[in-house]
Amino acid sequence: MKKLLNTLFITQPDVYLSLDGDNVVLLKDQDKLGRLPLHNLESIVAFGYTGASPAFMGYCAERNISIVFMTMNGRFLARVVGESKGNVILRKKQCLVSESEILSARIARNFIIGKIFNHKWMLERMTRDYPLRINVEEFKAVSQHLSSLMLMIRECEDLERIRGLEGQAALAYNQLFNDMILQQKEDFYFHGRSRRPPLDRVNAMLSLAYTLLANDTASALEGVGLDAYIGFLHRDRPGRASLALDLMEELRGVFADKFVLSLINKKMMSREDFILKENGAVIMTDEGRKKFLTAWQSKKQEKITHPYLGEKISWGLVPHAQALLLARYLRNDLDEYPPFLWK
Repeated sequence: MKKLLNTLFITQPDVYLSLDGDNVVLLKDQDKLGRLPLHNLESIVAFGYTGASPAFMGYCAERNISIVFMTMNGRFLARVVGESKGNVILRKKQCLVSESEILSARIARNFIIGKIFNHKWMLERMTRDYPLRINVEEFKAVSQHLSSLMLMIRECEDLERIRGLEGQAALAYNQLFNDMILQQKEDFYFHGRSRRPPLDRVNAMLSLAYTLLANDTASALEGVGLDAYIGFLHRDRPGRASLALDLMEELRGVFADKFVLSLINKKMMSREDFILKENGAVIMTDEGRKKFLTAWQSKKQEKITHPYLGEKISWGLVPHAQALLLARYLRNDLDEYPPFLWK
C-alpha cells in the first residue's frame, strides 16, 4: 500500500515558492519565511499565492508532487501535476466505459450506494450515541428511507434515475444535518447547502473540506493511472475533474461531513474564526483556516481498517485505496467496483 506523505499548506498571502536543491523556499517581499525538504511531501496547497518558479514546478512535476493554488477564501484556482502515469490501455478502457451510459451507470450506482450507506450509518450512530439529544424516531425513519433507496439504486442502470434517487437521499439526509450539530447551535447551523459564496459558518467549512477532498481524490486517481477528468456519474465538462467528484461521493459524509461536525461539537472552531462580508458571504479568518487545516491533516493520519481490503491504513489513503480498486475493476480483475462502506 502507498505510504501517506505530508501536505504543505501555505496560508499566508503573497508567498512566492522557489527551489533550492531538494527544498522549497517560501519568500515574501524577498524575505525568507521558511525552507522545507520536499522528499516527504505529496502535495502543496497555497492560499493567496504570488507565484512559483518554473524550476520549482518542474521539480514537483517530475516527482509527482501536486501543487494546488487557491484563493484566500478557499476557492480552487488551479492544480499543477506532472505527466500522466500508468497504462494507456487502462485509460482507453476508462474512456470506453464512460462513453456507454449503461456501463457508466453500473459503476456510478456503487459510488452512490457507498455515499447513502455511509450517510445511513452516520444517522444510526447518532441514535445510538445521543438518544436523548435527537429525535430518534425521525432519524430511524430517514435511515429506513435511505435503505429503500439503496435497494432501488442497486438494480438501476439509468444514470438520470440514479441521480434522481441520489437527490432524494441527499434531501432526506440534509434535513437532519442541523440536528447532528450538538454544540454552539446559536453560532453554527445548517439550513441548506450554499456554495459560491457560502452563507454561513457550516457551509464555509464544508466547502473547504470538499475542495481538499476533491484534490486528494484527483491525486489518487492519477497515481493509479486513471484520468481524473473522465467520469461516469459526473459527465464530461471542460475543467471539471469529473471522476474525482464521482469517487469522493462515498467519502463526503463519512469523512468531510463528520470532520466538520467534530470541529463544531468538540468546540475546535468558534464564531471568532469566521468573518461575515458585506455581500453575506462567510469566510474563515487566517487563524481559523490554520486550525482547520491542522485538524484536517491530523484526521488524515488516523488509522482505520479498510472494510473491503481488511488492511490497516490511514484515512488519508482511503481515496488511493478506492482509486486502486476502481482501476482493478476496469482491468477486469474484479467483478464490480467495491464502494467504501464504513460503519
